[in-house]
Amino acid sequence: MDSARRFGKYRVEREVLDEISTVKHSNPSRCTLPKLKRSVMSSLPVLYWLPKYSVWDYGMPDLVSGISVGIMHLPQGMAYALLASLPPVFGLYTSLYPALIYFFFGTSRHISIGTFTVLSIMVGSVTERLAPDVDFLIMNGTNITAEVDIAARDSLRVQVAAATTVLGGLIQVLLGVVKFGFVGTYLSEPLVRAYTTAAAAHAVVAQLKYIFGVSPTRFSGPLSLVYTLKDICSLLPHTHLPTLVVSAVTMALLVAAKELNSFLSPKLPVPIPVELITIVAGTLVSSYAHLNSDYTVSVVGEIPSGLSSPCVPDVSLFGEVIGDAFALAIVGYAISISLGKTFAIKHGYNVDSNQELVALGLSNAVGGFFQCFSVCPSMSRSLIQESTGGKTQMAGVASALIVLVTILKLGTLFQELPKAILASIVFVNLKGMFKQYADIVTLWRRSKIDLVVWLVTWVSTMLLNLDLGLAASIIFALFTVIFRTQMPAYSVLGNVPGTELYVDLETHRQAREIPGVTIFRSSATVYFANADLYLEALKKKSGLDISKMIIYKRRQEAKQRRRERRAERRAKRQAKKENGTVFVIPTTPRTPDGPSRWEYLKGGDPDCTSLEWMSELQDGDTTTLGSSSEDTLSRDLERVSLGSLGKWTWDIHSIILDLSTANFIDIVAIKMMKNVFQDFSEIDVDIYMAGCQASVVEQLERSEFFSDSITKRHLFASVHDAVLYCLNHHLHHPHPLAAVTLTAGSEPAAGSLDQY
Repeated sequence: MDSARRFGKYRVEREVLDEISTVKHSNPSRCTLPKLKRSVMSSLPVLYWLPKYSVWDYGMPDLVSGISVGIMHLPQGMAYALLASLPPVFGLYTSLYPALIYFFFGTSRHISIGTFTVLSIMVGSVTERLAPDVDFLIMNGTNITAEVDIAARDSLRVQVAAATTVLGGLIQVLLGVVKFGFVGTYLSEPLVRAYTTAAAAHAVVAQLKYIFGVSPTRFSGPLSLVYTLKDICSLLPHTHLPTLVVSAVTMALLVAAKELNSFLSPKLPVPIPVELITIVAGTLVSSYAHLNSDYTVSVVGEIPSGLSSPCVPDVSLFGEVIGDAFALAIVGYAISISLGKTFAIKHGYNVDSNQELVALGLSNAVGGFFQCFSVCPSMSRSLIQESTGGKTQMAGVASALIVLVTILKLGTLFQELPKAILASIVFVNLKGMFKQYADIVTLWRRSKIDLVVWLVTWVSTMLLNLDLGLAASIIFALFTVIFRTQMPAYSVLGNVPGTELYVDLETHRQAREIPGVTIFRSSATVYFANADLYLEALKKKSGLDISKMIIYKRRQEAKQRRRERRAERRAKRQAKKENGTVFVIPTTPRTPDGPSRWEYLKGGDPDCTSLEWMSELQDGDTTTLGSSSEDTLSRDLERVSLGSLGKWTWDIHSIILDLSTANFIDIVAIKMMKNVFQDFSEIDVDIYMAGCQASVVEQLERSEFFSDSITKRHLFASVHDAVLYCLNHHLHHPHPLAAVTLTAGSEPAAGSLDQY
């Protein structure tokens, strides 16, 4: 089957389009709802989907999904509260209030808002920095005992966590209101995965004290992870063996149960709540074996029943936590929007990035008033919510009700739960994050630059701590973007015969160069960082050294003027020798292709018929005064001289700059473009621009780029339009493309697309 039958054909006929002839059409408004109503519904998405909610279709799936996720909230909430260095009950609060707020403002139907490993460890670094144990040592006269005032310490840590959460939420709301939802795109996938991998290492080190039952010194700032790990290693001889046994048994059972769960998952309607079973069993064993009183195994302790009243966070702490709050806001949003878009694409609905930022910010800001710490979706809970049939945000309400019942009625039952069991749950749940080290091998094969971003992010987060590590990672990632735009790929394009496609001549063998026309393209936008490189690449790819050619041309013009003056004087002297009156008349002006022609008339009457042509030979160059054959010789000599500088000057009459990759242009690049037009005009090469976006054209207009010499006739809608114009404008450079699409002596005809 031939290509014509396989792909079909089509032909397009139109005029050549430049910037002046292009007609702009405005799109009619398609608004069907009043502006106020549309604004309210976009700000409060629950008003859009809740009236359409079908209890028969969605009620039971959402209920089953919500119960499954709620069961996961209980152990994760208490375990991740330890990561945040807070009492476990505040992890339950964090699993309750933010999920209810997201129900009203969120647009994703499948993500589960609540505690998350990375954010918990980030909050923990703030609480332990501003409320360290050493500030709460109980004084006994003049001596300092080893006891810590845990109640006072935890009270201050809760205030610090709440203040950080509220401030981070306000930052998210502000960014969402001003439509800064795109800010999360600055965190690339390699950066986020490396950051979460390094954060998992921080979480592991933070839980080692609960695993081994030791009390290491708290360090903060750069290299704190190294110092903490060194201190823990020095305390290993003092490991509390009962605590270590509880941790080892719990981790072994959890790993075995999770593997069994994965093996049986295709056959089970819902996953087995392994973590919930673990904390229930651990609490029962601890209570009946008296692990706390007989073996001094640290337990959760008192869990107050009922809900705490809301309170205003301590605003005086905002100045000390603003950097951490901003980092929490960005990381939380990046994880939220990535998970939300993943499920949205899978199930065919849209997620509003700006509204998601507002919803997450309100969940944090309102939750902070109820002593919650920073939240975002969890991958494990979101997968459970989606795989168990969750259809809408109503599943989040069902999970919150499970947590609410636990806080009101069942919280006191977990007072004897060993902290080592919660730490073991965190350990086992981090297994997925440690699998991300396989990204190194994958990125090595696919993208070396992304691999460098991954490694730099991981190293900086490990060594500089979570806040400084994130800042350093983002700065480095932005530098890689700048580097790639500063060093783009430059190419000369050729035409694919029979089409209006233009591709790189070096990478496409079927492409053909158009005689007399050079089409130049950069793979990145042109701006101040690469403007000079763009100009150098243009000179190199076109083979024209502009500065040398201009100097050479001006020297040749000066030489020619001197030769003409000498020729005129010789003609006068020759005529005087013959005793005649001389009338020296330049019959043709001097041109770039050759010198002027001079004739002299002997005798006193200008109408005398004696006509002679003079020529002069000097310095090895022939200066022609009459003969057309000698004119040709002179032009050939000039071409040979210019040919030694690069391409033959007269082989290129037009250069087309393909700016289709440029989405903006700045003042520096505009000045460079003006210089390109002026410099190439000095050697009689026309410059045209093609494929400019509307924003680029507007910037050119505002910068007064256009003038009498540079008009909008130099801008074309596409490269093909510019090529057709050049070939029609210089018909003495015939080309097969011109024969197909142009008629000599007429306006450019429509291009043909026979291949398709």
